[in-house]
Amino acid sequence: MSQVKSTGKSDPNYKVIAENRRARYDFAIDEDIECGVILEGSEVKSLRMGGSNIAESYAAVEDGELWLVNSYIAPYKQAKTFGHELRRRRKMLVSRKQLAHLWNATQRKGMTLVPLVMYFNHRGMAKLKIGIAKGKKNHDKREASAKRDWSRQKSRLLKDNG
Repeated sequence: MSQVKSTGKSDPNYKVIAENRRARYDFAIDEDIECGVILEGSEVKSLRMGGSNIAESYAAVEDGELWLVNSYIAPYKQAKTFGHELRRRRKMLVSRKQLAHLWNATQRKGMTLVPLVMYFNHRGMAKLKIGIAKGKKNHDKREASAKRDWSRQKSRLLKDNG
């Protein structure tokens, strides 16, 4: 599982737009794939201003295409007559091989496609990292939370003693 990381001052175009932090808690993510997103002009301007939410969205393979469903992009106030729909379905760009892999994962293995991070890459293009995931049960969530709490306590003890 790779995380999207900022390259710092050397890369002025890189910017995380929206992150779905809850996804790693609710789902066990097997792998992630970087996808392009087809956007309108007012959507890109709104994303540069920082107004979006992917926490309630999901991706789906329908009719041989990959779609981002229920993602929110805030309205861009300067685009009065040529604005965009706030929660429209947005087409995502992947290769045919990746699309076939995603379809197999969702149809045969019972997995789901969860958006993890939306960001502008080093070239200034809007990208979305989606994860192929399986839903966690409540006891799995409690177990992960207990492990996290234990590791925090352990690191505190090591700091105090060291």
